[in-house]
Amino acid sequence: MPQKELNDSMATIASILAAPIAEREQLLMRAMSRADAYVDPAVWIARLAQDQVMQQWSEAKSRAAAGAAMPLLGVPFAVKDNIDVAGLPTTAGCPDFAYTPEQSATCVHRLMDAGAILIGKTNLDQFATGLVGTRSPYGACRNTFDPSYISGGSSSGSAVAVAAGLVSFALGTDTAGSGRIPAGFNNIVGLKPTRGYISTHCVVPACRSLDCVSIFALTCDDAAAVLRVVAGHDAHDPFSRSSPLNSMQATLPQPFRFGVPRRHLQFFGNDEYASLYEAAAQRMQWAGGVAVEIDFTPFADAAALLYGGPWVAERYAAISSFIKSQPNSLLPVTRSIIEKASQISAVETFEAMYELAWLKSIADEVWKSIDLMLLPTAGTIYTHEQVAAEPIQLNTNLGYYTNFVNLLDYSAIAVPSGFTSHGLPFGVTLVAPAWCDGMLARLGSKIHIAAALALGTGTTTLATHDGDTPESAQAPLPGFVRLAVLGAHLSGQPLNWQLTQRGGTLMRTCRTAPIYRFYALANSAPAKPGILRVGDGQTGHAIEVELWDIPHESLGSFVDGIPSPLGIGTLTLEDDSTVKGFICEPFGLTGATDISHHGGWRAYLSSISR
Repeated sequence: MPQKELNDSMATIASILAAPIAEREQLLMRAMSRADAYVDPAVWIARLAQDQVMQQWSEAKSRAAAGAAMPLLGVPFAVKDNIDVAGLPTTAGCPDFAYTPEQSATCVHRLMDAGAILIGKTNLDQFATGLVGTRSPYGACRNTFDPSYISGGSSSGSAVAVAAGLVSFALGTDTAGSGRIPAGFNNIVGLKPTRGYISTHCVVPACRSLDCVSIFALTCDDAAAVLRVVAGHDAHDPFSRSSPLNSMQATLPQPFRFGVPRRHLQFFGNDEYASLYEAAAQRMQWAGGVAVEIDFTPFADAAALLYGGPWVAERYAAISSFIKSQPNSLLPVTRSIIEKASQISAVETFEAMYELAWLKSIADEVWKSIDLMLLPTAGTIYTHEQVAAEPIQLNTNLGYYTNFVNLLDYSAIAVPSGFTSHGLPFGVTLVAPAWCDGMLARLGSKIHIAAALALGTGTTTLATHDGDTPESAQAPLPGFVRLAVLGAHLSGQPLNWQLTQRGGTLMRTCRTAPIYRFYALANSAPAKPGILRVGDGQTGHAIEVELWDIPHESLGSFVDGIPSPLGIGTLTLEDDSTVKGFICEPFGLTGATDISHHGGWRAYLSSISR
């Protein structure tokens, strides 16, 4: 396991899967220890005992050894406590509602089949009703950067568990923004997939026709990796849908057009959030986008229907028998929201459905001029004290940019995008039509890289394996030189700190032209590879490299520390462009092992760890 990751406590899925099996077990033990020691007791509603976690690990290893595909082997995760896990109580944030299911939700079952290891179930706004993270009898989760501020909800515990490094990813749910708001407030990624893409079988419904299972992760790549495992049609869920195309492979045109609702932006007095949003729009242009000002009116009007219209009656339908028999079991704020829905008439429902259809037809015209929207995830952030004083209105404010997305059947991903001067996170959300999930994740990764932020509450900077880089990112950043690394300096590897401490920024992962041989050098500590260009007519291989931008003034000290037989020369990439990068003198290959067929250092390390 990369030492920097271990020290920093921010174990991404990618870094765990690059670690030897034995070290993945150490990560699981660390995840449990950190969960035990974490300062906010409101994060968890239920935790698995160590022997239960290790039993999962033992069974997963056995299945992997027998040849089962285990794309998430050893990755610790958590689930929001409105999602069923066999044998664990499901409370939905209401102790009197609790029941113990005999089977797990489809999404949980698929994750555990893929080798992911469940650590526990997390806190939430009661019955997933709220965007604040304070509406729970199990306590209000604290923001991971300032405990006086809210964590966001309703998937509060899941977001905090990821941001604090207690797990590598977590499942939430998202009806009105519950998978995006807490991501924005805790400096993590929140992927809200197309409705029906992830089964909601054995998930306590909020608004059943709108509900989505969402994914919290440290990076967009990690969120996409989880989505690939859990997505897909489920015959047990009548709202499950199959993608009409490969959603994970959809691409953006270059340049792409992104909508910005400048005349309708609402920051509720938060000038720093307004400035951070404009900076995010600039990064979108860096990534190959062209800003297009849009009329946000139909989207805002649709958002107002979610709680101001009859859809709140679905929340009543989900728990009608319980709220009739035990109304006092609900928190007063939750009860006040849900109980009033019993008075909504069928006429009102149909009238609102007609209005939504009309708004969608207007919104569809907007999409003819843009490929996606760039929105603030939230217009501002509030303290616990502020929310306690105005629980309904401030919750409504938080939904301004989120409430319309499921009503209009869009896909979305919330991405970290900066910090205020007081150290509070700000995030943006990319919104696109249904079945654009993969495209949003790839673009989200690019703008996350460009923001140059640490992951969650840690200090580890973003590493990505996304080679789909916009044309504008091909040139080095101003004042920087681009450098290809391919061994111990890769992100997460033992010498990566030599880049990050010098202000290096990872730009993308790609491959060389197929004109090289790749070797594991003998007697090097830490272990290092060497690359050698082959002569004409000789067989070569394409080798995976990371491209880092290093400040000009730092390059000299970096090169000065490179030991013989390694040095810096010129490498040819797969697109025939050239870049400075590590090379090896031929004499250094004495006793080296040819590992060219692995295609990269990580693949080689993985092969020797099995």
